[in-house]
Amino acid sequence: MTYSRIIGTGGYLPEKILTNAELEKLVDTSDQWIFERTGIRSRHLAAEDQDTCDLAEEAARRALAAAQCDAHQLDLIIVATTTPDRVFPSTACLLQARLGNHGAMAFDVQAVCSGFLYALSIADKFIKTGTVRRALIVGAEIFSRLVDWTDRSTCVLFGDGAGAVVVEASAEQGILSSHLHADGAYKDLLTVPARVTQGRLNGDGFTKMQGNEVFKFAVRALSRVVDEALTANQLDQSAIDWLVPHQANIRIIAATAKKLKLPMEKVIVTVSGHGNTSAASVPLALDVAVRDGRIQRGQMLLLEAVGGGFTWGAVLVKF
Repeated sequence: MTYSRIIGTGGYLPEKILTNAELEKLVDTSDQWIFERTGIRSRHLAAEDQDTCDLAEEAARRALAAAQCDAHQLDLIIVATTTPDRVFPSTACLLQARLGNHGAMAFDVQAVCSGFLYALSIADKFIKTGTVRRALIVGAEIFSRLVDWTDRSTCVLFGDGAGAVVVEASAEQGILSSHLHADGAYKDLLTVPARVTQGRLNGDGFTKMQGNEVFKFAVRALSRVVDEALTANQLDQSAIDWLVPHQANIRIIAATAKKLKLPMEKVIVTVSGHGNTSAASVPLALDVAVRDGRIQRGQMLLLEAVGGGFTWGAVLVKF
C-alpha cells in the first residue's frame, strides 16, 4: 500500500512583534487579561509591503530544503489561506511561479483555521491514489488585516505567519487517517461578513466573533474528532506521542490534552509567541517542534484544529 509521508517542514514569522504591553496603548486591555484568557504574550505582524505569498514562499523554501526536494519535483501545491493576495489567481499559483515550478496542480483551500488539515488531507488522497508523487502544502495568513484594532475582543488574538510541509509517496506509514467536518449552521459565530461586489468591499470586512460560543463549540468538536481519529485506528490515547493543536487559545488546547490524558509536556504550544495564525497555526507549531528536536521520526502525532464555518478536523500522523 502507498502512504503519504511528511519529509520536510518549514515555517516563517514576520519580523515585527506586537506585545500585549503595546496593545495596552491601543485598546482597553492588559497583558494580564490577555494572557490569563488566551495564553498569548505576543504575535508577529506582516510588514505593509509583505503579502501572503511572501510569507508562504519563505516557509515553502525552508520545507523544501528540509526535504531535500527541488520545486520542479512537486506534482501538487496547495495553499490554505483566508487572506489570499488576489481574488484570483490563487495564492498557490502565485507561489508556484515564485518557486519556478511549471505544470503541477496548484490551488487554494479556504477552511479558515482548519485549512491546513483540509489541504493535508487532500494531498494525502492524491498521493494514495497514485495521481501525485510529491506535494507541498502551505498554511499562510496575514490575518491582522482582517482585524479591527479598536475591538479588544478580537485584536488581541490574531497574528501572521506561514508554515509548510512537503509530503511524498512512501511504503512506510505516514498519514494514517484524516477526519474532517463542517457545519455552516454556525456561520455567524465567527465570520468576516463582507463580500466583494462590483470591485468594492461591500459590508464589514473585520472579523466578528462570539467568543464564549466559539470556545464551547471548539471544546466539544475537538473532543469528538479526537475520539473519532483514535477509534478509526484502533488506538488508545497512550499511543499519542505529541498533540499538535491549532494555537487559538491555551484553554482550548488544555481541554483537548485533558481529553487525551496527555500532560501538557506532550503538547506543542506556540500560542504564547504566535497568537492565532489561522491556517498557518498547525504547520508552524509542527515545524517549531521538529526543529527543536522534540518531535522525532517514528513518533505518533495528532494534529487538530477548529475554525470559522464551523470547520474542524484531526489528522493522525506517524512522523
